Amino acid sequence: MKTIGETYESAMKITDQKEADKYFEMLVQESMQESGKSREEIEKIQRSNLAYLAEYYDDETRLRVERLFCCAQEEAFELGEK
Repeated sequence: MKTIGETYESAMKITDQKEADKYFEMLVQESMQESGKSREEIEKIQRSNLAYLAEYYDDETRLRVERLFCCAQEEAFELGEK
């Protein structure tokens, strides 16, 4: 099993929207195979995880990840509180 860092580290380096979309789809598909959750739930979790990890990077990386993956820290915070 991969750690959070291993799972999302590659996403922090992506700069192209097509590559981000492909990577996100891979994350969603892998998660759907491992859980009984709906695609909507999985997408929300994946976006939250991406936003959470991006907070540990510089502002430029964080903003790029938020833009490419349509995620924001507020979503990660809300999910973390649940």
